[in-house]
Amino acid sequence: MARTAGWEAVLTELVALRGDALTRYAVMLCGNRDDAADLVQTALEKTFGRLRNGFDVETAESYVRKAIASAYVDAGRRATRFRQRAHLLVTDDAVPAAGGASDERLDMRGHLDRLSPRERACVVHRYYGDLMVDDIARTLGISSGAVKRYLSDGLAKLAAALDDARRELPHV
Repeated sequence: MARTAGWEAVLTELVALRGDALTRYAVMLCGNRDDAADLVQTALEKTFGRLRNGFDVETAESYVRKAIASAYVDAGRRATRFRQRAHLLVTDDAVPAAGGASDERLDMRGHLDRLSPRERACVVHRYYGDLMVDDIARTLGISSGAVKRYLSDGLAKLAAALDDARRELPHV
């Protein structure tokens, strides 16, 4: 039987036992350790900010994971709105950044970055978190049909990107 305690004890135990796992989960969503740490912190604040009592570490972890996913999707929405307007800020003398095409082709995180926040969250939950469609729907608070659609769209985009990368590789 799971033990229930005051929120301070649950928070302390959660961070001690599952903090690294929560951070790895957030890294898979956002692709960056610094942003992941911010997501985890935000999720912990939202989950424990209301001084909830009477739940155990496992229940708290599920709340925090849901809050991490929600915070990631919300941040993605804000970034999308910014990208839609960013062209208004670009000047004519802007220089494109130098980058290696091979690094971009081989970087799975780079390909994940091109997915919408919901698509990325669904793909990460399915293949990194090994969750089934109904579990993903419950975690993200959306319907199973929406999860299937986001998975389908996300996997199609990843397949196309990886196929393009494969065609660009030199043939030996």
